[in-house]
Amino acid sequence: MDRMRRLELAAAQRPFAAYLSCSDSRVPPELLFERGLGELFIIRNAGNTLCTTALGSLEFAVTNLKVPLIVVMGHEACGAINAAVSLARGKATFSGNISKVLQSLLPAVLETDPWADHIVDAAAISNVRRVVRELREEASPALLAPQRQGSLKVVGAFYHLDSGKVDFLEN
Repeated sequence: MDRMRRLELAAAQRPFAAYLSCSDSRVPPELLFERGLGELFIIRNAGNTLCTTALGSLEFAVTNLKVPLIVVMGHEACGAINAAVSLARGKATFSGNISKVLQSLLPAVLETDPWADHIVDAAAISNVRRVVRELREEASPALLAPQRQGSLKVVGAFYHLDSGKVDFLEN
């Protein structure tokens, strides 16, 4: 990176998209989409859940940075979703804050058949769709108003670890 670009970034960030994605170390949006410093505003947590911190961060991106696009991205073989499946099947118990994270993922697991094959990936996609729906319909006035005005779009995506492919999900 040249000195001028570094000075630009030191003065301000101007990301063109905000990503809510999983904190899994195999799924960094900046690398997956070959983006540089200042181009993406990233919020990561286990299972790409819409917690208060994630929602507040997205509000900041839209309100202060004028980001026109939010991408909610889940991924194949998500460990947080796998733990929520184990919880739903009664095969595991969790305590502390991880329990709260998994509780927020349970609706996506239960929308899918928790005993089905490929449940983890199906539930991860279900979770992305649930978060996208919440951001589009009930999240907060800071996100709903720009969507109604056409200055903000919210989309879902799913990353395949084995192929490196990202599928953008239909509504």
